Amino acid sequence: MKINGIGLNHINPYNKANRPVQTNKAGQSFADKLEISSAAKGMKVTTEYTEARAERVQQLKAEIESGEYKVDARKVAEDMLKYYRF
Repeated sequence: MKINGIGLNHINPYNKANRPVQTNKAGQSFADKLEISSAAKGMKVTTEYTEARAERVQQLKAEIESGEYKVDARKVAEDMLKYYRF
């Protein structure tokens, strides 16, 4: 008996199966996306506040070292009363 190679393409039908190809829809890219949460945005505001506060501290240090800083006793007393009343 002789076996011929007729119809060898039907032995493995998966070789020629069409594979679906992903296409880029309407200009969308496959790049990573970044979403910043509201908590993270709040931290950024805090950072800006911290920088402004650090500048103010440096200014106060310079005034104290030069002897130009004057303490307002009335303002200190008012703030202390506000703190202890609540």
